[in-house]
Amino acid sequence: MEYKNIKIVSDDITRINVSGKNFTIIGTAHISQKSADLVKKVIEEEKPDTVCVELDKQRYEALSNKKRWQELDIKEIIKNKQLTTLVVNLILASYQKKLGKKLGVSPGTELLVATQVAQDNNIPIVLCDRDVKITLKRAWNKMSLFQKLKFLFSGLAGVFEKQEITEEELEKLKEKDILNELMAELGKVMPVLKEVLIDERDTYITEKMRNAEGKNIVAVVGAGHVKGIIEKLKSAQTFDLEEIVQIPPPSPLLKIIGWGIPAVIIGSLIYIGFTQGILAAKANSLFWILANGIPSAIGAIIALAHPVTIISVFFAAPLTSLTPVIGAGYVAAFVQAYFSPPKVKEFETLTDDFNKISMWWKNRLLKVFLVFILTSLGSALGTYVGAYKIISNVF
Repeated sequence: MEYKNIKIVSDDITRINVSGKNFTIIGTAHISQKSADLVKKVIEEEKPDTVCVELDKQRYEALSNKKRWQELDIKEIIKNKQLTTLVVNLILASYQKKLGKKLGVSPGTELLVATQVAQDNNIPIVLCDRDVKITLKRAWNKMSLFQKLKFLFSGLAGVFEKQEITEEELEKLKEKDILNELMAELGKVMPVLKEVLIDERDTYITEKMRNAEGKNIVAVVGAGHVKGIIEKLKSAQTFDLEEIVQIPPPSPLLKIIGWGIPAVIIGSLIYIGFTQGILAAKANSLFWILANGIPSAIGAIIALAHPVTIISVFFAAPLTSLTPVIGAGYVAAFVQAYFSPPKVKEFETLTDDFNKISMWWKNRLLKVFLVFILTSLGSALGTYVGAYKIISNVF
C-alpha cells in the first residue's frame, strides 16, 4: 500500500491518494454552521463516488429522527442494565446541545447535511463510525471503579455548571470539533478513554474509508480525527476491526470480588451462628438488613421516589448486595418506572431538563436516573458498613 500527494487544501480540507484512491477529508466542528456549509459545497463540487460520514447507525437515527427520546423504552433499558450507558450518552448529548444553543446550530448538523446532500445527488453513503454503544461500553468496562465515579461526577458537574461563555470563547468553539475536544480532555485525565474514544475510532473510521466503493471518496469527520486518520492511511498496515468491536469482559478480579464479598458475609453469619449462637447470628443478620435497607431507602426518599419504590428498595437492597447479578439501583429504577412512568413531553424535553438540577426531581425520566444513582450509592454504603460490622464480630 502506498500513498502520495498529500495536500492540505485549507485548515479544514486534506487530500491524500492511497493505492489509487483519492480521499478528500473534511475536518469539521460538530456545532459549526461554517462546517455544514463547507461540507455541502465540497460534496456538490466533487461529486464523489462515495461519501463517508463519522456516524454510526444509532447516531444517524438520533440526528435524523427528532422523536428519538420519545421512542426510548426505559423499562427495557433497565432490564438490560444499560442505565449507566444512557446517562453517559446524555452527558455528552446535553453538553453539545448546550453549546449548540449558544452558537445557533444543532450538534452534528454538518454530518446530517453530508448525508442529505449525498442522497440528493444519488451518492452512496457509508456510516463509518463504530457503534456508539460499543464505544461507550468498551470505555466503561476499561475504567476502574474510581475512574467511573470520577467520570460521572465530573461529567454531571460540567453539565450543571452555570459559567457563561464569552464571545471570544464562542468564536474559538466554532473552529473546534466539540465532541472530540471533550473526549480529548477526558483522555488527558484518563488515558484509557483517549484510547477507546479517539484512537480506536480513528482506526475504525480509516478502515471503513479504505473499503468504501469507488476511487473518489469524500470523508466528513470531526477535526480531532483528521490527524489520526491521515497517519493510518499513510501506514502500510491494515487493521482487523474485529478486536475493537468486542466488549471486553469484566476484570476477573471484579468477578472474584463480586462473588467473594457475599461469600464472606454469608460465611461469617454461619460462623457466628456456630460459635456465638443463633441469637447472635440473627442479630447480625438484622444489622445487615437495616444497614443496607435504610441508606438505600433514604436515597429513594431524597429522590422523592414513589412510596412503593422506597419500600421495595428497602427489602431488595440486603438481597441484591449479596449478589453481583443485579444491584439495588436497578430494582429501584424499574419499580419507579413502573409506578411512575415518564410522560411523552418529558422525553421531548429530556436533554434540556438534564442541564437543570431541579428538573431531576420534576422530569419523571430523570427521576428514574436519580433514583438509580442515589439508591445505588445508599446500597454501596450499607454494604460497606454491614460487612465491616459482621466481619469484625467474627474476630
